[in-house]
Amino acid sequence: MAPSAMNQRNTWIRSLSEAQPLPYWLDDPGRPRPEPALTTSETCDLLVVGGGYSGLWTALIAKERDPQRDVVLVEGREVGWAASGRNGGFCAASLTHGLPNGLARWPDEIHKLQELGARNLDAIEAAVARYSLDCDFERTGEIDVATEPYQAAELRGWHEETARRGLAGDVEFLDAEAVREQVNSPTFQAGLWDRRGVAMLHPAKLAWGLKRACVELGVRVYEHTPALTLKPYGAGMAVRTPYGRVRARRVALGTNIFPNLVRRVRSYTVPVYDYALMTEPLSAEQLASIGWKNRQGLGDSANQFHYFRLSADNRILWGGYDAIYPYGGRVRAEYDDRPETYAKLAGHFFACFPQLEGVRFTHAWGGAIDTCSRFSAFFGTAHQRKVAYAAGYTGLGVGATRFGAEVMLDLLSGERTERTELEMVRKKPLPFPPEPFAWTGIALTKWSLARADAQGGRRNLWLRTMDRLGLGFDS
Repeated sequence: MAPSAMNQRNTWIRSLSEAQPLPYWLDDPGRPRPEPALTTSETCDLLVVGGGYSGLWTALIAKERDPQRDVVLVEGREVGWAASGRNGGFCAASLTHGLPNGLARWPDEIHKLQELGARNLDAIEAAVARYSLDCDFERTGEIDVATEPYQAAELRGWHEETARRGLAGDVEFLDAEAVREQVNSPTFQAGLWDRRGVAMLHPAKLAWGLKRACVELGVRVYEHTPALTLKPYGAGMAVRTPYGRVRARRVALGTNIFPNLVRRVRSYTVPVYDYALMTEPLSAEQLASIGWKNRQGLGDSANQFHYFRLSADNRILWGGYDAIYPYGGRVRAEYDDRPETYAKLAGHFFACFPQLEGVRFTHAWGGAIDTCSRFSAFFGTAHQRKVAYAAGYTGLGVGATRFGAEVMLDLLSGERTERTELEMVRKKPLPFPPEPFAWTGIALTKWSLARADAQGGRRNLWLRTMDRLGLGFDS
């Protein structure tokens, strides 16, 4: 490495010297105290397992639909501690992990899926207002940016295609000058600005606010209460916990990447570890140097992509790029911290924003994403429709989990709704193979994606084959 490159790398590394290895969102003095653990036997109409967004929305909407319904929620650790408190805080309308993925998989339903997604985001915004959820909700939209000429051409072509199909909505194409007027990076060559389809928020505060709203509606919440087993019990189901048991008429499973209590569901997801950095608050001069007056979320168009945004106090969250699958698909706390990825992300950050040289990072963290082979959530029931589950959101669950909660409640009620009639709801993705095939296939896919980024987006035979089979790997 040349001396100048070495000096530059050392500068990037020094920017991490004071970064705490914990999620910025969870490092909050206003973090609520957990509810007590369950130490007795409970009975209820509906038991919700999991205290992330999936479970919280399910409990809340269940009480909204029927205020007399007796609802219990159990969480293995603390509400919002996992993916719901570690993500980037992008709350997207898309239910399909983006329009391209939805159009490729469900072309006949895509207009309905887009409509349902827009309604779902509107409903989240309404719930934020109705329950006074103090979560820094800003409906600023998101810009997908091109950093290579071929990406700029692809964005323009995609915008023209979606306009022809009547799917462009409030999305605007920005050339290099226009995108740099929004956010000033020398790497930006074009952009697609979705003005209404994405909101920014504080993810942990959303989870904590939803817990408060659930409790106020009468949901009994127990934290530090992992669900250990699920078995039929009379006309309902019984879930055993370390110190107690819950008997319920119906059960909704919102455990996502953690082992599903319905064992046959486990092969449909794998954990992919994603990492992020958070800067110190920018000064007025630093903020002026990059513009960003409209505070949109941003993501670049590479296969190995970054996502980045401003927090309420004008820090920059910078995440993505590496997507790490641990052999065997294990979820372990030690995987939440990865210094080699932090160093790589810091270098990418200063390449994007060289005018911010000298900015320090205060937090660096990671977490597991529940990834499935079609990138978007799947749904199902078990035990004669007494149990429902939703999983596989693949990194876009901040908004889509609310839709998934409605699907689970529809399935448990036995209702036929516009949601349950969707092919997306009725059919599942392909499961992942056992080891060593899963690790080998994912590693080959990651290598091929990096190669495509380096070769003008050209996809090799492996990626083209995966595309035809409807298989994928993404963060």
